Amino acid sequence: MSKIKDMNFDIKIQNHFWFWGLYFLLNFLRWGAYINDYEYSFKSNLIEFALHIPLVYFNLFVLVPRLVLKSKYSLYKLALLISLGCIYILKTGLTYFLISKNIWPEANRDYQPFEINHILAVCIGELYVLAMASSVYLTLTWLRERERNRILRENQYKIKLEYLKNQIQPHFFFNTLNNLYALSLEASDKVPNVIIKLSHLMEYVLYEIEGTKFVPLIKELDYIHNYIEIEKLRFENATVFINLESNIDQVSVPPLLLISLIENAFKHGGINNKDLKIKINCKVSSQNTLDFEIINNFALSQHEKSKKGIGLTNTKERLNLIFKNDYQLNHQVKFNFYIIRLQIPISNED
Repeated sequence: MSKIKDMNFDIKIQNHFWFWGLYFLLNFLRWGAYINDYEYSFKSNLIEFALHIPLVYFNLFVLVPRLVLKSKYSLYKLALLISLGCIYILKTGLTYFLISKNIWPEANRDYQPFEINHILAVCIGELYVLAMASSVYLTLTWLRERERNRILRENQYKIKLEYLKNQIQPHFFFNTLNNLYALSLEASDKVPNVIIKLSHLMEYVLYEIEGTKFVPLIKELDYIHNYIEIEKLRFENATVFINLESNIDQVSVPPLLLISLIENAFKHGGINNKDLKIKINCKVSSQNTLDFEIINNFALSQHEKSKKGIGLTNTKERLNLIFKNDYQLNHQVKFNFYIIRLQIPISNED
């Protein structure tokens, strides 16, 4: 919770009027019925509430931020004691001179000013009002701050997620443009097809997934297919197999999550590899999860690098943000094959 001195009237000012108005009405009816004198109850409550309200806000906006929040508890107690003394003198004096010489008719006997029972009754009454009104205000302010913090955390989550998502593609587009430039110098007939596929990729990244948390897996696989076709410009001897083992029409996944695993296969499997082979298995399991597996071969000289699972940091961060611990990401090396398996819960979000 932020410092109370910065709160001011965070709770809408009309709510303050509603609170004090209803509280005044309740007290007026209650004490009017108790002593069977509604005129006295009305006048007495006018005086009391004229003192209650300044005391409550003086406590909330002056004493608490300047003394309590700075751990000056002894000074706070002294200031509160002095405030209660002033309240007692004002209430008793105003009641005596403006309403009735009987300053406490509720007690069913005549009391003189400064009698100990009257002093205690007035001070306890003020402390009761102070505690109740402050509790209501601080509770509402705490709820408001909690909601603000929730929104802030959501915004931070979205910003970080967008940052991680946007990290994925820039170097790929840069490499593609370089390849496209080289093809154009050769007057290759591949140029138009590459441009179309690149435009589809950019359209997907810039427009179709903007602000979306999940996208249909079919669209993501279409994006992956275009990505693979363009990567084959760099790895002319690459062979990619995609195996869909179940119906995925209703499955949704976080956008650009799977592509980083494919990119990892090309990036590290293609080093010094004249015959790159990549196999992609995708299926919906009986546990209502999506199982995504990528197997790629690599040159034996890259064995140690492949075992480290290079390039997966970004993917793990996104998975932790989106699914927390409800996912599995494993990778291993068998002979000269690198295998990575991802298992995530199925989402049916649009």
